[in-house]
Amino acid sequence: MSENTYPSVNDLTLEEKASLTSGGDAWHLQGVEAKGIPGYMITDGPHGLRKSNSATTGEVDLNNSVPATCFPPAAGLSSSWNPELIHQVGEAMAEECIQEKVAVILGPGVNIKRNPLGGRCFEYWSEDPYLAGHEAVGIVAGVQSKGVGTSLKHFAANSQETDRLRISANISQRALREIYFPAFEHIVKEAQPWTIMCAYNCINGVHAAQDRWLLTDVLRDEWGFQGIVMSDWGADHDRVASLNAGLNLEMPPSYTDDQIVYAARDGRIQPAQLDRMAQGMIDLVSKTRAAMSVENYRFDIEAHDEVAHQAAVESMVLLKNDDAILPVAGDAKVTVIGEFARTPRYQGGGSSHITPTKMTSFLDALTERGVDAKFAPGFTLDLEPADPALEAEAVEAAKGADVVLMFLGLPEAAESEGFDRETLDMPAKQIALLEAVAAENKNVVVVLSNGSVVTVAPWAKNAKGILESWLLGQSGGPALADVLFGKVSPSGKLAQTIPFDINDDPSTINWPGEEGHVDYGEGVFVGYRYYDTYNKAVDYPFGFGLSYATFEVSDVKAVKTGACTATVSAVVKNTSNVDAAETVQVYVAPGKADVARPKRELKGFKKVFLKAGESAEVSFDLDDRAFAYWSEKFNDWHVESGEYAIEVGTSSRDIAGSAVVELDGDGKTQQLTEWSNFMEWRKDPLGSQVLEKLRAEGEAGRMPIVPDNDMTRLFLDSMPINSMSVLMGADGKQIFEYMLAEYAELTK
Repeated sequence: MSENTYPSVNDLTLEEKASLTSGGDAWHLQGVEAKGIPGYMITDGPHGLRKSNSATTGEVDLNNSVPATCFPPAAGLSSSWNPELIHQVGEAMAEECIQEKVAVILGPGVNIKRNPLGGRCFEYWSEDPYLAGHEAVGIVAGVQSKGVGTSLKHFAANSQETDRLRISANISQRALREIYFPAFEHIVKEAQPWTIMCAYNCINGVHAAQDRWLLTDVLRDEWGFQGIVMSDWGADHDRVASLNAGLNLEMPPSYTDDQIVYAARDGRIQPAQLDRMAQGMIDLVSKTRAAMSVENYRFDIEAHDEVAHQAAVESMVLLKNDDAILPVAGDAKVTVIGEFARTPRYQGGGSSHITPTKMTSFLDALTERGVDAKFAPGFTLDLEPADPALEAEAVEAAKGADVVLMFLGLPEAAESEGFDRETLDMPAKQIALLEAVAAENKNVVVVLSNGSVVTVAPWAKNAKGILESWLLGQSGGPALADVLFGKVSPSGKLAQTIPFDINDDPSTINWPGEEGHVDYGEGVFVGYRYYDTYNKAVDYPFGFGLSYATFEVSDVKAVKTGACTATVSAVVKNTSNVDAAETVQVYVAPGKADVARPKRELKGFKKVFLKAGESAEVSFDLDDRAFAYWSEKFNDWHVESGEYAIEVGTSSRDIAGSAVVELDGDGKTQQLTEWSNFMEWRKDPLGSQVLEKLRAEGEAGRMPIVPDNDMTRLFLDSMPINSMSVLMGADGKQIFEYMLAEYAELTK
């Protein structure tokens, strides 16, 4: 080996190749010391580095990690709709990895929030795959720009915690392609994550770690993925089957390298496949070598905290602001109620739990800024019954205040990796306290702290203002002070619909499954795709978010640029005297289609900061995928010809304007057979020629005439042509044979 390169797989023994396909311990790759290949560290980190203090011994300890910047988890960061900011977060995460000698940070997680009860929703980006992919790609690109790897996870369809280690997610090919794959696909094609982590669960009965169609046919052959695939911790149940499927790395090690050696010797693993998997591991180590060779690096703690601060500011979504109760006036008498204000829930529970470099609560921020406010905790951060003394103290503190800021939400015991929630409701003691406080003082603003949506409608009447702050990371306190007191206007938009009731969600009927499987029976109608298509009332729609400013979106134009492509533009204007940002959202609304399609789908967005009175034009290029659906008939993406409305607005239900484009379509046709019905023959370019010739032959008396009346057409259109004799007897058989013969001539 030279000073700059590692050996290739050709320089290794069979045993050494096998060893590379399993970890050295829970947090290290397995090196080949004799050949100079190191065993670099890999560790958790969807929203910041979680390097265990016991990582050097290979132990798993989720609550004892080295200090690192805790950025807002994806539940909050996704509401920023700001890919550039997310890229900055990724860069900062990488710098901390360089300091701690971590070669690969495990994240981001882009699984779809299929149901808001999902226990890991705080760690995932959205119910919408376009938004998830176009935001989370910033983490991958940002981290890898510094020479550190990412692990895009969990591939695929890991949308629940219940029975997650073995449950089979039974999903149609179309739903996989349109909902559960696109975020992964976009990030693979745009940023080439150095690693991808497969999911625990099965997909249609096959463990993700053993699914060659998933890991090789789709991921590598279709999408062009060039990195390595690793298992989630304990997801590899058959090393030989997994390696043959395309799994490079088992984590953590099961100390069964001999299984790979024996299988390679007896032909159950082909030499070329083992070489590919082992070479991938060498390539990964080679890519991370430069960053891991940096000595005595120290990241800027304050600079990273400021990135976390900005990310927290942009994560908040203002849901309600009656009587312009926000921002709080500088001279207002303020009472703060709720233990979350003093003890913030800044992250989710489980494998992503970080020890922050610093922690500033909202109360800390008020003290630092010289704001004199009363405080009462009101309740404890657990699921125990209410404490009457704490409640009485809070109600008393609310008396006479100009504004009451109530910090409510979900304690960690209600929401974490490892289990799914059972209700969308917040703890009853918090709602009861809100009612008691509101009875004493009407000027209440609720600040929510939660990793997935909670029901709002039952208690919203008791609050003039509602700020959804999600989980804000270590700098959430100062960020909240900035927004609540008007230093900056809130600009977040919902990445997840807030329904009135969990039973309104279409996935609930199959949630969380039974007898080892869960049917994704809602198909592509996930989140707003269902609510909007079927005109289901929601509390707050996907993409919604208020501002202290007002905006106007106008002059929406769309121009066809190709057979299946278009460009759309619009003008957005800040019509207020407040500097602020607005996110312009572009949705495609297909017209009549051969399959059931959602009413609209997000296909573009841009966050635009505008000074008071300022205007800007925004434009978007829509490629063919913006108009396509996955056709199971063609086993491919398909753009039908026809009209498509392009809608521009500020949420999926606040559409400011639209324009229509007429697209040619991709011209795809399917081979006609005896099992194709009469309507399919009429619509097909060649089939229609055959029918026209048949008509002419009938008029000339050389063939039977196909009856042309409403009733006969009703039956014929849905009937395979091999059954025409049912309606027409011997004439039907003659017509059927003629059609097949003529079609064969045209397709020679």
